Amino acid sequence: MSDLLLDNEQARKLIKTLGLPLPVPERLRRAKGPYEERPLEGKVVLVGGHSALRDTLAASLAKMGAEPVVVGDEDDAKPFRRAGEAWGRPVRVVAPGEAPEDVRVDAMVYDGTGVRGPDELKGLYEFFTPYMRKLNKGGRCVVIGRPAALAGTHAESAAAAGLEGFTRSLGKEVGANGSTANSVFVEKGAEGRLDATLRFLLSPRSAFVTCQPFNISKDAKGDEAPTTQPLEGKIVLLTGAARGIGESTARIMAAEGAHVVCLDLPRDDEPLSKVARSIGGSVLLADITDPDAPELICKELKERFGGVDIVVHNAGITRDKLLANMKPQLWDMAVDVNLGAVIRITEKMVSNGVLNDGGRVICLSSVSGIAGNRGQTNYSASKAGIVGFVQSLAPQLAARGVTVNAIAPGFIETRLTSAMPVGIREGARRLSALGQGGHPEDVGQAITFLSTPGAVGITGSVLRVCGGALVGA
Repeated sequence: MSDLLLDNEQARKLIKTLGLPLPVPERLRRAKGPYEERPLEGKVVLVGGHSALRDTLAASLAKMGAEPVVVGDEDDAKPFRRAGEAWGRPVRVVAPGEAPEDVRVDAMVYDGTGVRGPDELKGLYEFFTPYMRKLNKGGRCVVIGRPAALAGTHAESAAAAGLEGFTRSLGKEVGANGSTANSVFVEKGAEGRLDATLRFLLSPRSAFVTCQPFNISKDAKGDEAPTTQPLEGKIVLLTGAARGIGESTARIMAAEGAHVVCLDLPRDDEPLSKVARSIGGSVLLADITDPDAPELICKELKERFGGVDIVVHNAGITRDKLLANMKPQLWDMAVDVNLGAVIRITEKMVSNGVLNDGGRVICLSSVSGIAGNRGQTNYSASKAGIVGFVQSLAPQLAARGVTVNAIAPGFIETRLTSAMPVGIREGARRLSALGQGGHPEDVGQAITFLSTPGAVGITGSVLRVCGGALVGA
């Protein structure tokens, strides 16, 4: 379904000319092709803050091809100059509070890991304010801190939480520019796991991810990760792969080197087989709610592939009705497909040794599961249940290097949303910081990121791919 305010240039011009009170969203710059070694080639990145991660940031940005502009003095710039010499990246230093006329930036990264109390939160204001009008369209803002729950004092915990609140609001201010803002909280000792998350957040792959916190921990075991073809040799089970988010995810993961086992209902054999053939994947026809489905799936994966590395529980349904009008079968179907089958299949894979060490489990939740939605008590219960399942399972598998996470999409342009009444659909599109709906590939990119070895630091988390939706947590 076409979005008039995005796809019709004449309509965009007319609205702007007449000064109508309608938001005209910026077209998002999405990734084209597989992961790159230098996704920030030629991009100007403003860096500043308390500098506890100065060396880590310098090395990471240099490897990504960025051109850093360091807010501070020559001492602050030394790690960036060293990294720049190794990777041939120029470095510029600007004094705090200055914003030279010739400087435009593509991204801003603030290191708040050294913030010790509320007074030091003003560093956010002093770093970002001079450059708010210098952020290019489709820009990226990232604020880095330490987890509030692990802070040594009450003041440090409050300040860490303040970083997240600031970033959520910042995302809503820069969204009209097609830009995003996200926060990353790095546990001490997990600094080496920051690179992959920065690569995702500073690149076009995170185009529809904004106002979100990312938590990086030492919980799950893992090794150094490749930056290109990160899924090379991995076996992926992807449910609901015949169309929509599933189809997009299958194509993205295959482009990163994975062999995707595409699962869907037997009645969807034709579209599913077409997807699998086009990416060199395999077909697995099954109804995930069948009592025998967990055993059948595990047997197939073990006998044909020796196990599975990545499990993506994407299959889901809606059976919407007001609670007063809901028949028991509508409740049962939604909860069993969206939640019950996910638990049964995953637990069988774990108990049967089908899920390999170092694996990834990604479950599809929903913003409706977080915020609730009228007429969706069954759907919201099931999708909130996914969050509880992920948070419960993640600690149990961390010692094996397995991570377990959930993705919570917001308004995504699919055949389901195209069937909405036009007024509801148009309103839902605009109720986000980015002022538009997401694409299936936006969810696919987030799933792929969480599937990579580099995302080992993220587990037990829920990542909203919602464009900064104005509802939910």
